[in-house]
Amino acid sequence: MATKFNFEKQLSRLEEIVAKLEEEQTDLDASVKLFEEGVVLSKELAQKLETVKFKVEELKKKGAEMFTEPFDTELAENTDGE
Repeated sequence: MATKFNFEKQLSRLEEIVAKLEEEQTDLDASVKLFEEGVVLSKELAQKLETVKFKVEELKKKGAEMFTEPFDTELAENTDGE
């Protein structure tokens, strides 16, 4: 998956946009363009966070399974050639 910017760069850009929108010197047209860009960045960042959250949950489930599955002694005995 090729992304134009990584998460940190996108977040930094969103913070810049918020700062510019808070300035009173930013005119209306520029504010609207910045707001639109901010909305797009916000959605992309939210999607990335959801993806990461899903991956972490899956890893946690797999990790929990690794510790809760009983050891199969019959399988271990069969692999030794017995």
